[in-house]
Amino acid sequence: MKQDLVLVEKDEKDAFATFTLNRPDKMNAMNNALSDALDDAIRSASADPDIRAVILTGAGRAFSAGYDLEGEDFELDVEGWRDDISANATRLRTLWNAPIPVIAAVNGYALAGGLELMMCCDLAIAAEDAQLGEPEVRHVSAPPTLMLPWTVPMRHARWLMYTGDMIDGREAERIHLVNKAVPGDRLMEECRRLARKLARMPQPAIKFAKAALNHHQETSGMTSSWAYNVETTASLHAGESGRHWMRMLKEHSLKEFLEIREAPFKDLD
Repeated sequence: MKQDLVLVEKDEKDAFATFTLNRPDKMNAMNNALSDALDDAIRSASADPDIRAVILTGAGRAFSAGYDLEGEDFELDVEGWRDDISANATRLRTLWNAPIPVIAAVNGYALAGGLELMMCCDLAIAAEDAQLGEPEVRHVSAPPTLMLPWTVPMRHARWLMYTGDMIDGREAERIHLVNKAVPGDRLMEECRRLARKLARMPQPAIKFAKAALNHHQETSGMTSSWAYNVETTASLHAGESGRHWMRMLKEHSLKEFLEIREAPFKDLD
């Protein structure tokens, strides 16, 4: 089952692979099974001498719509949330810390935890009409890794995390949330071209360049930032307002829940 959740296709010519998140009926929303499958795939690719780069994309109309909000009881105490968020952050760190470059091919929606997943990739190319954002703030939630201030200027990080606004691929390119935006029908072509270039580079050069760049973020405080974010997000979710919204997930369908969440902003978005 885990293998089916992440489709792995090695290129026939160059040493790279394409990983496709494969829950299209759920817009590739991440649950424990999908997160574990991706973690396994990244670890396997990192140990495979025939894979020097990875493209990560999503099946259907989304890269990933975030963490799955259906089918679980999210009304947890602080300790429960701390464990849950820490586990998600650990999996995302596996991706961020992989010794090979990972390119996010952002097709459609990259929201909330799905946006964090994209930002933990080394590089990102988005379809011009892709939709990216952190809308979870609107139901008293927060991301597991706090990657925005490590990716875009603080003004843009505050805007996205305070408003829950979604932006398209063109705007994401303008604020440096992605490296470039291209027409949707050229997305995979552009990503494969970049992956070929990376696969043909001397592997140690990229491996140690990535190690040095990651160390720069580490010494600048990223690990501490993530750890503090786990605590603030756990407190947010376990607080009265957070519990109210998490209780609503049990009382309403996901469609109804999102309609309630978005109602106050219809005349403002």
